[in-house]
Amino acid sequence: MSHAVNIAIDGPAGAGKSTIAKRLAAELGYIYVDTGAMYRALALYFLEHSVFLDDEAAIESVLPQISVSLGYQDGAQRVYLNEEDVSDRIRKEEIGNAASKTSAYPKVREKLLSLQRNLAEENDCIMDGRDIGSFVLPNAEVKIFLTASVEVRAKRRFDELKEKGEAAELSQIAEDIRVRDEQDMNRSVAPLVQAEDAVLLDSSGLSIDEVVAAIHRIIAERRTA
Repeated sequence: MSHAVNIAIDGPAGAGKSTIAKRLAAELGYIYVDTGAMYRALALYFLEHSVFLDDEAAIESVLPQISVSLGYQDGAQRVYLNEEDVSDRIRKEEIGNAASKTSAYPKVREKLLSLQRNLAEENDCIMDGRDIGSFVLPNAEVKIFLTASVEVRAKRRFDELKEKGEAAELSQIAEDIRVRDEQDMNRSVAPLVQAEDAVLLDSSGLSIDEVVAAIHRIIAERRTA
């Protein structure tokens, strides 16, 4: 039996990882695994159950009460928290900020690591996150580090929120992104870092189509190398 093919896409908040990974997965016929959504599901639980985000011991104490799983509907990933579909509820800005903070705790990462690796072992997949190529799937066939300037990332997020009809302030989003970058890059466990064998791709001046095409070229080059 041939082994599953894994493609890792890492990068900072707002770089477009999810959008790009979803498109690629659909075009390649792979499953898409959004690891950030898993951390957001945990963060949603912490917030809804009034668990203080700075209290690592309290966070650890409730982990056994939480189950996170993924499902797929029409090829789209759905995220389940204790068997409830929370795919839409986890997309709020406050959930993302809480996930960035709590994902720094080793026990939080440990809880989700085996689920992520099992999915990759059993399926051809594109997995995105902060530490996929460097930590979760160090043997992935193709690794991309997707980034963009803070200004570009903030504007993309701002436009996305406005489109959903949500109130948003560009300067606050930019500040939140800077804080999340700082947290993600400086955490002690699995920090945001470009894996040595990852290809750096700056999407600041590129359209979604251009980024997808560039990654298709990188995949083709790796396969013929």
